[in-house]
Amino acid sequence: MKNILLPTDFSENAWNAASYAVELFKNETCTFYVLNTYTPHIAHSRFMATNVSGDMMEDAARTQSEAGLANLISRMHTEFNNPQHRFTAVSSFSMLVDEVKAVIDEYAIDLVITGTKGASAIDEVFMGSNTVRIIKTVKKCPVLAVPQNFKFKTPDEVAFATDFNRFYTQSELRPLLDMAKTFNAVIRIVHVQQKITALTELQKFNLSMLRKYLKDVEHYVHTVSELNSISKTLEIFSNELDIHLLAMLHYQHSYMENLTREAVVKRIAFHTQIPLLVIPELGMSGSSHSKKEQSLSASE
Repeated sequence: MKNILLPTDFSENAWNAASYAVELFKNETCTFYVLNTYTPHIAHSRFMATNVSGDMMEDAARTQSEAGLANLISRMHTEFNNPQHRFTAVSSFSMLVDEVKAVIDEYAIDLVITGTKGASAIDEVFMGSNTVRIIKTVKKCPVLAVPQNFKFKTPDEVAFATDFNRFYTQSELRPLLDMAKTFNAVIRIVHVQQKITALTELQKFNLSMLRKYLKDVEHYVHTVSELNSISKTLEIFSNELDIHLLAMLHYQHSYMENLTREAVVKRIAFHTQIPLLVIPELGMSGSSHSKKEQSLSASE
């Protein structure tokens, strides 16, 4: 069983991401934890009556949050009605990112799926939205960011952007491998270079290990010249090869980190409308999912 976290603010953008999630896992047994956080605004004014209770405002916000979650889950059952899917509402008086981390720990979450806003949805991810805060903060499971207007397509063409400068562990690549095997997807490893040069010995070794991990998956290596920026290059690559999902590992000096630091002028051109799977740096510690498996096997 997969445990999927769906943060929501009850917008159409969040609904679209949740719809994508249930379509993505329509053939798998899943529990979806639908999370809404609320922090009621308490006005500070010398004209405000001193007996106005913050507790009353919190109660009203909680009621609104719980009602919104109930309506959303009811809509999920009505529109998708998948007997393999179970939904659990999580309403919390908390900051979103803090609660996302807490829920990941409490329910052994395997994947967070969230929406991105705006006409240039991926660009919005890199401009201080909740999504980028989640991406930067979550270290124990992948985050899948779904653009606002993206309608579900089976991800049978997946791009994995990397520079081969870092050794990958099998636990880090598990989300990519699972996706490829589930959807019989082709993995296109894309390496963006400012100037096409031969790989170093370290890069060659890391590439060979990557290919070893992907030995049971159809995959290809693409080396492409950087066009103005990494983001623009990946956008063009994704469009030309009809990529349905772009995956990256998030670690120091990675493409993902570089994308968040690119000049705004360069980022504006990054209008790709495909989901972005961000895999955190796990190292040898493994994912929460693998730890859960280890504890289960130890108890048997």
